[in-house]
Amino acid sequence: MNLPRALRASRTAPATAALAGVLLVASACASGSADAGGEDTAGTATATEDAPATVVVEHAQGETEVDVDPQKIFTYDFAALSVLDALGVDVAGVPKQNVPEAYAEYATDEGVQDIGTLFEPDYELVAAEQPDLIIVAGRSSEAYPQLSEIAPTIDLSNDWATFHDSVVANAETLAPVFEAEDEVADLVTELDAAVADVKEKAESAGTSLVVLTSGGEVTAYGPGSRFGFLHDSLGLTPAVEDVEAATHGEAVSFEFLLETDPDWLFVVDRDAATGEGTENAEQVLDNEVVHRTTAWQEDHVVYLDPTTWYIINGGVPTLTAMAEEVGAALDGDA
Repeated sequence: MNLPRALRASRTAPATAALAGVLLVASACASGSADAGGEDTAGTATATEDAPATVVVEHAQGETEVDVDPQKIFTYDFAALSVLDALGVDVAGVPKQNVPEAYAEYATDEGVQDIGTLFEPDYELVAAEQPDLIIVAGRSSEAYPQLSEIAPTIDLSNDWATFHDSVVANAETLAPVFEAEDEVADLVTELDAAVADVKEKAESAGTSLVVLTSGGEVTAYGPGSRFGFLHDSLGLTPAVEDVEAATHGEAVSFEFLLETDPDWLFVVDRDAATGEGTENAEQVLDNEVVHRTTAWQEDHVVYLDPTTWYIINGGVPTLTAMAEEVGAALDGDA
């Protein structure tokens, strides 16, 4: 499905089933025959022949009725963008200054609208363009009330406590909107295979810890956190169980890393992801204390792709890439 945008073919596969939490509403069809006054024999107004079918989508902030196969889509969520891109769905608007490098084509395409930032939508532009569907999540979720007054809007925020399941659920929420149940199922199958591969390798990998560096500081993450996927789904044994399960992690010292002494240290460089700071993760961790850890001595310090893990950190294709990256590291290929 990952064809260049210029070569994407339109999808013609019909929807095969309604997913849990999504009610299909066939607004294009009305029961009974219409009379000359536009009423059917039961007295119900008849939908016009060109009226689109709709779906009622359940999401993090309620329910929203959306046209099936909407034509003008704005997304403030790059996880959703990763799914739409994999499905070959054209996206008409993104926050261009924040677009990850993997999707740089959306930032340079003059046919794609620049719809503001992840935290501050350009409400005037959105109102003028009247998209058929707006997607928010995480960083942009607070804009939902205002955007939903302009056009149908859904919130696909992830649940960190059940991160893997919520990522899959969000893709399955999009499936009936774009009549892409089979394609989404294929994406999930790829993810399942990648996860299973890593879980098998994790059984003999020893302990691990995920840390994030930012501004020269280090924060640690454990199960149930925004990077808990490493433990919760991929099966790597956490080096410490009681790390604060928070969005921004628990601030720790270099001495903590030595005391915890993981066999594997997985590192997310926030400054590299955001383009901020003057000291990269390698420089932050290159010190006498960290050098004494098992992970450093065994060459098991893995610098994860910061855009995938920090900026996008969601979407079934992204989760598959994250699993494959960890699997390659355990194989010694990273």
